[in-house]
Amino acid sequence: MSTNPNTTGKSSLTATVEVNTPIEKVWKLWNTPADIMQWNKMSEDWHTPYAENDLRPGGKFLYVMGLKDGSFKFDFKGVYDEVKTNCLISYTLNDNRKSIITFSGDNPVRITETFEPEDNLPAEEQQGYCQAVLNVFKRYAESHIDTK
Repeated sequence: MSTNPNTTGKSSLTATVEVNTPIEKVWKLWNTPADIMQWNKMSEDWHTPYAENDLRPGGKFLYVMGLKDGSFKFDFKGVYDEVKTNCLISYTLNDNRKSIITFSGDNPVRITETFEPEDNLPAEEQQGYCQAVLNVFKRYAESHIDTK
């Protein structure tokens, strides 16, 4: 786990993964709602049954996430602050926490997500959740054949 200060002066956490897939494919799979619903989960007990994504500065996103057994769910939503195709996505969640995701390299692609943690959950747990989602994305992207 890495803890870094960010531009707001709050602490932040970082998770990273290297994906052995071309950047164009990584970018598409990361941002297409049908794909997001496939990979955006921490484990097989979780799922994202609904996703919408308006990928542009000022655009909104909503991922409905929860346990598959229906015992817990939440809306992960916010507004994009900056989008640089194949390079960077920054956003602000509805609770005003900020996140920055960078994509570097062409193949492999290093994805680094730096985010402000919630106050009511242990930092190690939140960093672990983020890392688990990145790991699921890596498996999905590296095994996904359809690049259209």
